[in-house]
Amino acid sequence: MITVTSAEAQNKFGQLLDTAQRETVAITRHGRPAAFIVSPREMGELLDARRRRSKAVSNLQKWSAQAKKRLKPAAAKLSDEDIVRLVHESR
Repeated sequence: MITVTSAEAQNKFGQLLDTAQRETVAITRHGRPAAFIVSPREMGELLDARRRRSKAVSNLQKWSAQAKKRLKPAAAKLSDEDIVRLVHESR
């Protein structure tokens, strides 16, 4: 990844668009990242990863809600320490 200042990016925008097809370009302002230029392929991969992560989180939330419904009252009272102790005792 190459890094350029915002002033450099303004002066070399066309060149940075070409560079972004090969590698990500970070644009900084006051020494901190302000933006990134990525290729359409990379952006597609990032968006796909975001969709997969959202789906996984949604599935985990559904599973957690179903698990809570099936939780017996005695199990609901167990602390994390109790659970760890029970697991160790069962081994």
